[in-house]
Order: sequence, then structure tokens, then C-alpha cells
Amino acid sequence: MSQTVLITGCSSGFGKLAAKTFSANGWNVMATMRSPEKDTELASLPGVALGRLDVVDRKNVHSVVRDTLKRFGRIDCLVNNAGYGGNALFEQFSDLAMNQMFATNVFGPVNAMRAVMPIMRAQKQGVIVNVSSMAGLVGLPGHSFYSASKFALNGLSEGMALESEAFGIRVHLIEPGAYPTTSFNASTEDHLDSGDQQLSDYSRKLRAQIEAIGQQMAQQGGALSNPQEVADKIYACATDPSMPIHNPTGADAEMLEVMIQTAGSRQKFIEQIAAMLLPQQ
Repeated sequence: MSQTVLITGCSSGFGKLAAKTFSANGWNVMATMRSPEKDTELASLPGVALGRLDVVDRKNVHSVVRDTLKRFGRIDCLVNNAGYGGNALFEQFSDLAMNQMFATNVFGPVNAMRAVMPIMRAQKQGVIVNVSSMAGLVGLPGHSFYSASKFALNGLSEGMALESEAFGIRVHLIEPGAYPTTSFNASTEDHLDSGDQQLSDYSRKLRAQIEAIGQQMAQQGGALSNPQEVADKIYACATDPSMPIHNPTGADAEMLEVMIQTAGSRQKFIEQIAAMLLPQQ
């Protein structure tokens, strides 16, 4: 029997590429998104079924899991890819924006994992791959709430990885850097004009500084790499038991990992990040 993967957030970017990658390798794929009627590619691929899913709706999540089992008979891997970012300083984020970010980036994966883990325990095997971000490795200025949501997902995944080993379930994190497909570059929530003039001015100055660094790295062949490498890393985690829990992916994310390892202390690492990213006063 072919193995089955359920992937959230397949309308574009990493999710769509992951669905294509699993299909090309003979897996059954339940590719989910909020508007499957807009799909023009995935439904025609071998072994791929589409599901309508909003990860913050627990009833919807459990319904899609039941549909996956009815269609394919098992769920061997869950890929939590759905999520979004936000450009804003801490004070610029409203309560609504904050709650929506955590609902999607943290409690969305929680809903999906709670729905599939009893199935995986009954099977005595399974893999969960949570797509996080390099913002889960360091609190990024201008993305404080986004970083907070990804730190939460990272901590949750680390604890789960230790807990779930006894049940035959592996848990892995993918921590992409800046890619053309990610919300880090083209956020779905931009709050740069929120708040007073001082906040707005500094927020835009900070954003310009970060974009300039990203362009510089891209010109050097660094930051904006091929997003297929993220899909390939997701597939590797699903199929290779030797993969680590943390998987920074992309030149900039891998650079951050090296900086963390070589800085000597977390404080020195944060000081290096500040010197690199913060605009001169």
C-alpha cells in the first residue's frame, strides 16, 4: 500500500511544491487549502486529492482527516505548512492581528497534530513535519509577533519529538530562510503604517534595511534560493529517520545556525544580529 501524506497550505509556495514532490515519489497526497476550487495543477497529479481546510477550524480539520482515511486508508505523514507572516513593530500589532497569527501559526498545527496522532499511534508509526522559519531561531526586528509564533511552534515540536518517540512517531522542524514564496518577503499582513508617526517612520526604515540586506545576499547567491530545496527537505524528513529535529534551510537560515553555534553566548549572537539588521540612528 502506498504511503499517504496530508499537507496543509497547498495553494502555493512550499505546500504546493511538497505536494508535487510526494506525488512524484509515489505517495498518496491529501493536498489541502482554503480554496481548492482555485487549483489548476495539483488535482491532475497521480495520487493527489484536494481538501478544503482552514486549520483554525477544528471541526474542519477532523473532517479532512476522516476524508483522508476514507480515501487512502492511512496517514503516514502530516506536513503542517499553512501559516503567514507580518511586518510590524510590537506596538503596531493589534490584538486581532496577534490572535490571528497565533491561531494560524501555532494552534492550526496543534489542531492537525491532535487529529492525526491517535491514528499514528494505532499504526505504531508516523511522521510530523512542521514548517517553521528562521524567525524561530532568533527574534527578528520588525517581526516580533511572527518570531514569537514560530518560537512557540519550535518549542512545541521539540517537546513533542521527545514525547512521541515512544509511540513510533517522529517530529521534525523545517526552518526556511527568505525565499520568493515566503511571507517573510511578501507578508500577507503589513502593518507598517499603524501607530503614531514615530513608529511608522522607524518601521519603514527598519524594513528598508532588512530588504537591502536580503537583496545584497541574493546578489551574492545567498538568500533567495530555489524553494524546491524546502520541499525536498520536507520529503527527506518524511522518509529518512536519521534527519534531525531542526532543519534550517536556505543560505541565510544556515548562516544563522552557524552564528548561533560560534557566537559563544546567546547575548553575543543577539548583538551580532542587531549590528547586522538594525538601521543606524
